[in-house]
Amino acid sequence: MPRFTPFPALRYRADLVADAIAPPYDVLSDADVDRLRGQSRHNIVRVDVPRESDGDAPYELAAETLRDWIAGGVMERDETPTFTIYRLRFVDASGADRDIVGVLGGLEVVDAGAGGVLPHERVTPKASTDRLDLTRATNANLSPIWGLSLASGLSKLLEEPAEPVGSVTVDGVEHVVERVSEPARVAAIAEAVASDDVLIADGHHRYGVAQIFRDEARRGDDAESAGAAEDTLAFLSELTGEQLSVEAIHRLYTGVSVDDLTTALATRFDIEPAPAPDATLLSEMERRGALALVTADGASWLLPRPGAFDGVRSIDGAWLEDALADVEHSVTYQHGVHLAADAVFSGRAAAAVLIRPVSVPEIERTAREGALMPPKSTFFTPKLRTGFVVRELG
Repeated sequence: MPRFTPFPALRYRADLVADAIAPPYDVLSDADVDRLRGQSRHNIVRVDVPRESDGDAPYELAAETLRDWIAGGVMERDETPTFTIYRLRFVDASGADRDIVGVLGGLEVVDAGAGGVLPHERVTPKASTDRLDLTRATNANLSPIWGLSLASGLSKLLEEPAEPVGSVTVDGVEHVVERVSEPARVAAIAEAVASDDVLIADGHHRYGVAQIFRDEARRGDDAESAGAAEDTLAFLSELTGEQLSVEAIHRLYTGVSVDDLTTALATRFDIEPAPAPDATLLSEMERRGALALVTADGASWLLPRPGAFDGVRSIDGAWLEDALADVEHSVTYQHGVHLAADAVFSGRAAAAVLIRPVSVPEIERTAREGALMPPKSTFFTPKLRTGFVVRELG
């Protein structure tokens, strides 16, 4: 079972928090970064999103900026090892109120296949150089991974409010963080997490970087840094349907004609006319038990034929992989119905297939069985903000 440890967190001074935190680096456009930099000279993107335009050594500049903030009191270090409760309150895409509660701490970095910390989907190839270079330069964890704890009762341990250390409401989502320093409560949280597996929900690549950094630290001469590198910054919430908001990531197809794609899909699905793709289409997909094909000519229902997917996991992404296994094609991924449809209508993709979100019970079943979903099967919302907590590695 995974180790979960408190640490002396680096935090922004209370009066700076609202303007200093940011979305995770991998959802930010250049325009977003420009806006956040203009919002505050202390915004976390100045460290978390190095740019070539910053000079010949952007990662070293990021590290120098972080050191300056610490020395100047912009960021302050907790006096003792702590956990941080992180609450997210919002209304999801279906109109339901959601209240997610989790905890930020140091999650053990384990080898692939060792157990304790489990991937939940296959990971698409992606260069890790940027995050690894930034970790090496700053010697810090900046953006947390999101892990789902299979330990029953973690949410109960986090119900009681702790010491407030920051809050902000952005895009309709209230983000609230609270410091936990009381030893008995810290110990109870650590013990609860260590009682069962953790499933990586978001941040597979960041966890992979943590594995590489840990291995480098073990080979180095600094025993203190090596010890800190054995864990990585993580937000852990309990895997419960009442809290989690899981959306779909749709499929965009290129390198294949619409006719060939449709012919292959027709071997497994009944194809019927569907209305124009919009937000209401998703709820109708759920009602019909259907996927939706979008081409330049419009939309069609994909209704799975009885028995067509016997022996295939009941996940839309897995069905599509199986149906198109013998068709040469390329696939990319897009969250949002309108964005997926726009990719088709603009000619950037030959076709899109809109899929349904994976259910929380299916996520847990997959984890318990040690299986992996297809890449980009789940999109957990809302995204955690970066900057509430920074974890030093030495």
